[in-house]
Amino acid sequence: MQIMTLSRRAAILGAAASLGGCSALSSINAAATPLDTYDLSPASGSSAGQRSDRTLLVAVPNAPASVTSDRIMVKPGAAAVTYLPDARWSDELPALVQSLLVRSIAGTGRMGYVGPNEAGPVPDLALLSRIDAFHVEITGEAVIAKVDMSLTLLRDRDQSVIRTEVFRNEAVAANDSPPAIIAAFQSILDALLPRIATWAANG
Repeated sequence: MQIMTLSRRAAILGAAASLGGCSALSSINAAATPLDTYDLSPASGSSAGQRSDRTLLVAVPNAPASVTSDRIMVKPGAAAVTYLPDARWSDELPALVQSLLVRSIAGTGRMGYVGPNEAGPVPDLALLSRIDAFHVEITGEAVIAKVDMSLTLLRDRDQSVIRTEVFRNEAVAANDSPPAIIAAFQSILDALLPRIATWAANG
């Protein structure tokens, strides 16, 4: 595994140190610096199984303020939080995850309609989720992507809980570059999203 270069590690640690406050000039400079934008791809579950005309609306996930943005969160230590200095997500993370859930579940072809809760027909089911982790951890020489989400499937008619489950996984990035880190996140989602999609479609 490639060790994080001194310059990138210094940039990340320097960003963490600046979270306590930054000047207006540095904020303007940061805002003016273009960031590479990265997207993530859905991964559908199995199309085998019972099909129905049920409708499912997927709510925007709840998430801590530290990840409710389009920045890619990094934890260089137990208590420190910073962000990749030269990369961002294609949307704010909760909206990005909502889109991944919608497309992955719809991709099974086992439900009549799957869409975001902002629009769509009166649902039979609703999917609520909470993002507990979606970040990179730096542990020694390792750069580890971690995802941890709690999902709850509700019957919309009476708001009764059908099932709740936690989905989590992690992957070691090949190196500390943004493309390698995004690839690690994608490998996690390639494992988790099919499980989530099948779990939801079985509801």
